[in-house]
Amino acid sequence: MQYALDLHNYRASTLYSLGADFEGTAPNGETISFNNYYMEKNHRPFLAVSGEFHFSRMDAQRWEDELIKMRMGGINVVSTYLFWNHIEEDEGVFDFTGRNDLRKFVALCGKHGLYVILRVGPFDHGEVRNGGLPDWLYGKPFEVRHTNAGFMQYVRRLYSRIGEQVKGMFYQDGGPIIAVQLDNEYMHSSACWEMSTGISNEWIFRGDEGEKYILQLRDMALECGLTPAFFTGTAWGGAAYSDRVMPLWGGYAYRPWIFYNHKGEHPATEEYIYEDYHHNGKKYADDFTPEYEPASRPYACCEMGAGMMCCYYYRFIYPYKSVDALANIKLASGCNFIGYYMFQGGTNPLGKHGAYLNEAQVPKLSYDYQAALGEFGQIRESYSRLKSIHYFMQAFGERLASMETMLPEGATQIAPTDLQTLRFAVRTNGESGFLFVNNFQDHRTMPNRTQEQISIRTAKKTYVFSFGIASEENAILPFHFDMDGILLEQANAQPVLRTVVNQRPIYVFMVVPGMDGTFQFEPEAIVTGGHESFTVCKANTQVDVLLVDRERANELFLLRDGTLVFTKDALLEDEHGALRLETIHNENILRCYPLERLADAGEKLPSEGALGVYRVSVPQREVHVFAEQRAPHRWMLHIEPSTLVGLKDARLQIDYRGDIGSLFLNDRMISDNFCNEDTWEVGLQEHREMLADASLVLAISPIREGAVVHTESAMAARNEEVQATVAELKAVRVQPVYEIKL
Repeated sequence: MQYALDLHNYRASTLYSLGADFEGTAPNGETISFNNYYMEKNHRPFLAVSGEFHFSRMDAQRWEDELIKMRMGGINVVSTYLFWNHIEEDEGVFDFTGRNDLRKFVALCGKHGLYVILRVGPFDHGEVRNGGLPDWLYGKPFEVRHTNAGFMQYVRRLYSRIGEQVKGMFYQDGGPIIAVQLDNEYMHSSACWEMSTGISNEWIFRGDEGEKYILQLRDMALECGLTPAFFTGTAWGGAAYSDRVMPLWGGYAYRPWIFYNHKGEHPATEEYIYEDYHHNGKKYADDFTPEYEPASRPYACCEMGAGMMCCYYYRFIYPYKSVDALANIKLASGCNFIGYYMFQGGTNPLGKHGAYLNEAQVPKLSYDYQAALGEFGQIRESYSRLKSIHYFMQAFGERLASMETMLPEGATQIAPTDLQTLRFAVRTNGESGFLFVNNFQDHRTMPNRTQEQISIRTAKKTYVFSFGIASEENAILPFHFDMDGILLEQANAQPVLRTVVNQRPIYVFMVVPGMDGTFQFEPEAIVTGGHESFTVCKANTQVDVLLVDRERANELFLLRDGTLVFTKDALLEDEHGALRLETIHNENILRCYPLERLADAGEKLPSEGALGVYRVSVPQREVHVFAEQRAPHRWMLHIEPSTLVGLKDARLQIDYRGDIGSLFLNDRMISDNFCNEDTWEVGLQEHREMLADASLVLAISPIREGAVVHTESAMAARNEEVQATVAELKAVRVQPVYEIKL
């Protein structure tokens, strides 16, 4: 199919500062600020990539390595909820120890160069019991989420205690905290009061005071020592807005909440249709209905779905390719501040008094969220794929930030069920830019495309892109792209990053599946070398190009010194440049650029073009688990604790059929799972000592077919009769997790 986009009507936006409410200065003189289009660092464009990580949902001993993984994956901002009922479960008793140690978590973020956004509530949601409000608030003689004196008194106490914990850790103090989010989805969303749910189905007040409530929380936060460079607020769904708070958006294509009332298949959503979120007077396919002129604020996100939990009535295996496709859509649509929810999965803490602290619609403990980084540090395909986009934003964000979105006619009217019309958009400054192409649609399967053509006409030249693209893929293609003074006219390959190695600039491009990886340079440029690595020269300028396929791009890590390492597993680089490999394989093949980068790491193998190849290994370990059935739906799992010694972690892997899986240790639940036919994984790192004296108990709640509850008795008798039950333990094993120092 042939498509065209005329950029002649391009007009640059007028950029202006958003003022004192959205800026900060660090003690060393560095600044962060906002204009109406993007965030700035030292008055230069800065593209933030935020990932949600709930510190109280993870054992503290895991925090640092997971934060390092986030940084290695291109995250530069960590967003985290402070759940009120996690830190003040009993009235007046605050707990900031262990997994609640906020100050330690923020310090670790700062140690690894990550900014922090604190989402302090008082209402958070996040699938936590009561949306994060403590149970004891239910019995108070006032309404929550309201400016009445009673509720505000308790919020002030909460904010004051949080302020004490993070004193001296804000940006103006030299710390990493740049922003604070106030009450979440105010006047848009609520949650059940869990102590009454199932009986009266009673919901927490969602609010009705609009900006008044938001501004009172803002003033109170400042008085209590929460002094960020700027405040944020969730803006979707008609949530309350104030022009003194940065509005943040998001998007979820997989929506378990619709199954409260919806029956049948999940519909295809509008999330994979390109929009223009920054120009006034546009029509939108989604629920982007801001209370401000779109051109007056950056389009920024805090909750783009980087996964999704299984709810009781909606269980599915999350398609990981959906995440970078959504990032592609948001970037092309004008987003200069990316934010994922959740980027790091977790496990809810146990309540002190027998109550579980997740809400009833989700598992009692698990909040894995099928996230880019799993509940126990698992590397998901989404994590690997996102790196190419995040590195692109780091390397080329300054030129992308001020580029405008330009859409072909009818782009926002494409129906989600239309699998034939090509979806594309351009961000441009009128002369150069990037062509964004998406071939992913949730709850549908897009076809492989082989003969697509897009003509992009500027005032000076027309660029004709002829390409194919595989199903479920997306791409960012450059035109009139400056490479250190050498002009790349266009390419059927995605720029991933620019780095400097041995004082030579190197550009990494990815050939998206279905594309041919062709380049067109200006006539004066001379290209030498092969297809996978070549050099481009013009006069006294010379740059190297490394061309990789999607598989190799997924393995790519950019190190602090600008060199490159390729591995299928998790590469961790500390603040001093020391490298570790977290892997489920005892033997690993690593590739690097330049050739000698890992010369001291392992056995050198024959190089592959410009890449050095090395083998690293540790002795293979086997951890055996024996399942002993003790009742129709219960098993004891026996693991020899000595076999766990010396491993970084061990992940219990359970394949089963049934309704709900629950895992106990010493009669205490340590993990649970809503069966979706995927492997259920449980990290054992935190439980090694207890395993020396106890065995695990696995309970599988069966699926009951044809269940009927009889209540015909004159007495208070009830009994259930079922035609059949399904509860099967298909397999159980332990996956060792190794750590190799390089």
